[in-house]
Amino acid sequence: MGADGSASSLAAVGTAAQEAALRGAGLRVVHAFLWPAMHVPLGPSGLGPPEGGLRHAAQRVVAEAVERARSVAPEVDVTHAVVTGEPLTVEAQSRAAELVVVGSRGMGGFVGLLLGSTAVHLAPHGQCPVMVVREQPAAGGPVLLGVDGSPAGADAVDFAFAEAGLRGAGLLALHAWTPWHTPVPPPQDPAMPYAGEPGELARTEERLVAEAIAGRRETHPGVEVRTRAVRGGTRETLIEASRTAQLLVVGARGRGGFAGLVLGSVSQALLHHAHCPVAVVRGSAAGR
Repeated sequence: MGADGSASSLAAVGTAAQEAALRGAGLRVVHAFLWPAMHVPLGPSGLGPPEGGLRHAAQRVVAEAVERARSVAPEVDVTHAVVTGEPLTVEAQSRAAELVVVGSRGMGGFVGLLLGSTAVHLAPHGQCPVMVVREQPAAGGPVLLGVDGSPAGADAVDFAFAEAGLRGAGLLALHAWTPWHTPVPPPQDPAMPYAGEPGELARTEERLVAEAIAGRRETHPGVEVRTRAVRGGTRETLIEASRTAQLLVVGARGRGGFAGLVLGSVSQALLHHAHCPVAVVRGSAAGR
């Protein structure tokens, strides 16, 4: 978990402690300390108190985060580290982690920005799933899974089912579609190239959701699953549904993504506007 002393970061520490407790795992609190790399004096000023200075400030940030984590989940083994570099260096810590948790905005954020640069960078580049803690989740709400039917989204499906099982929560697999973003089926009548049976497009999208979660009910029998295929914009539909969810899970990129983009436009919009924590799962990250 990345900590920087901000209110958003401390909220994320609490969520990270809860996640560690659910998994029976340890929690590592990491603070990225930029100033040593810039050769700035780290000790206290000769005119100030002995507990002053940048190094002591970094240590206080970590100590406060560790205290918060232990107050939320006393049973969790909490360790900490101060690493030299920009906050983005937390990415290296993700290589040996099951999950990275960060706040939506940190101490370095500009007023008016909805999402900090660290969260923006880690979501598509983390070597494991990345959870960005935004607003407080709805108590008792389901784990909300954004389904797009792409092969890259399969790991997000697995992560969402596992998370629902750990939390003892239900799972809502939600897919939003519009005719403009849905492949057109082969024409049945050459004279009517776009004709189809009434409701066929909606049924096709409902099958997409069923196929996306196929087999997961058997591997997670304790998870109560609901599926929905909604005609509407993906961003708007998922953001609205997140109001009553305790977690929103999406893949880093969907079937509508442009080649070369590491984070799809839908995932970016959700990180900025969702009403609950958002977990972004890259195509090869969920199984770590």
